[in-house]
Amino acid sequence: MKTDERHRLIGELLRQRTEVSVDELVAACEASGATIRRDLEVLAANGVLRRVHGGAKSLIGRGENPGYGQRELEDRDVKSRIATAVSGLLGDREHVWLDSGSTATEIAKALRGRELTLMPTSVRALNAVTGDGGDAGHRPALLLPGGSLVPGELCFRGPLAESNIRSLRFDTAVVTPCAVNFRDGLLAHDLEDAAVKRAGLESSGRLIVAGAGSKWNASGVAMIAALEAVDVIVTDKDFSADERAHLNKLSVEVVKA
Repeated sequence: MKTDERHRLIGELLRQRTEVSVDELVAACEASGATIRRDLEVLAANGVLRRVHGGAKSLIGRGENPGYGQRELEDRDVKSRIATAVSGLLGDREHVWLDSGSTATEIAKALRGRELTLMPTSVRALNAVTGDGGDAGHRPALLLPGGSLVPGELCFRGPLAESNIRSLRFDTAVVTPCAVNFRDGLLAHDLEDAAVKRAGLESSGRLIVAGAGSKWNASGVAMIAALEAVDVIVTDKDFSADERAHLNKLSVEVVKA
């Protein structure tokens, strides 16, 4: 089993359990104890778990949002496909507001070689879009929202960020919600995150929602916007005929990733 596969499996196990031992991981991953211990040290440094004697403990409390390191391990292939699809929906020289989170980081990577103006709302997305790759002759022109930086997530929050976002106008906002459902629409895990997301979408002419199928019917406590506000949804989710009909009624386009 490759390193990234072991890391994903360990992350999945700690989504389901509060604690797991090295011996259990050795059996699950078919790896040596030394390899598993190195994996746990790496994952602990990335905020996925807490290292304890003989194993690891989950950092996900009841009802809490998993940390960035945990989410980064999940749905990697899906997020990559979503990022490619979102990039294909954006035209050259567009002004784009980009949300924070692991999906947004993947989207930033896909935009490295694009000729557009981009406001990423996290340091992780900023680093991704300025990294190696893409067309060396083109780079997005960058705008930063400022505000407070959330530890771990490394995203911009607070009144200063909201004010700076609202002072501009964007062609497209790309929102990566924490959860989506047909009753409430787009949801976030906390009020500050929801406020920044609302500032982005309300300052934009078009709203693209990007998220894996696992985001549908997940938990979220803060309202961002109803589905009526959405122009395009990019996801790997397979919608039922009734769900498709409802989205069509709302004039929401679905792009399958």
